[in-house]
Amino acid sequence: MTGRLAIIACAGDLPVLLHEHVPDAMVVTFAGIESALGPVSQRHSLEKIGQLFAAMQAEGVRDVIFAGALTRPALNPAEFDQAMMAIAPRLMAAMSLGDDGLLRTVIDVFEEQGFIVRGVLDVRPDLVASAELAIGPDPTPSEEKDIARATEILKQLAPIDVGQGCAVAGGQCLGIETVQGTDAVLGFVAQTPAQYRQGGLRGVYVKATKTGQDLRMDMPVIGPDTINAVAKAGLAGMVVEAGRVLIIDREATAAAAQSAEIFLCARAF
Repeated sequence: MTGRLAIIACAGDLPVLLHEHVPDAMVVTFAGIESALGPVSQRHSLEKIGQLFAAMQAEGVRDVIFAGALTRPALNPAEFDQAMMAIAPRLMAAMSLGDDGLLRTVIDVFEEQGFIVRGVLDVRPDLVASAELAIGPDPTPSEEKDIARATEILKQLAPIDVGQGCAVAGGQCLGIETVQGTDAVLGFVAQTPAQYRQGGLRGVYVKATKTGQDLRMDMPVIGPDTINAVAKAGLAGMVVEAGRVLIIDREATAAAAQSAEIFLCARAF
């Protein structure tokens, strides 16, 4: 990296892990958006994004990482500063696109201010799921078929910027991850009646990036809570895309899979 780092810290554990690794980074949080790093951050308003740009420049920031879960916040146009007024039409237009289209626009906005937007892998490559990841029992032949089916569904949805995860049992799609996130779709699957799982097959969950997805702002993340949700949904295991999915607290994640007696493995798609 070329200069001081700023961490745009949203919800979840990932911003904390980044800050522990780069303790001298400038931490930025936004009003109305949850973040565990709130007490050690500079807090800014999205409506006054020009103030954020000025503060980052004053702190000597060159590199920026967006980390954590970010919901689309409600903005009050009456509070827009001049900088936000200038970019608001582009952001409003991008909001009608999928997540990747919106996030690419945000990257463009920051880079136009002279910042370099980095990805988590530039700071914590150790968090990525490697192809060697294999925890728990081997998938059965029927589960391998469900893995292939879920992977194909995700590949077909990728061009329209939908879905980073898919649950399949006996070839039947039980749920597709959309804007509500992994926990929501797995909760939905957990409530699915047994008759939709053909032959009593448990099924699998596959999590992968979309084709052409910009990983600097939207790299899929799993952790022990994800594994617990997979088990609660009655699934036999989870497959993640090798090299393109992050694992938070690897030891606890592995322990959760072993405790639930489900598999967790990584594949190159």
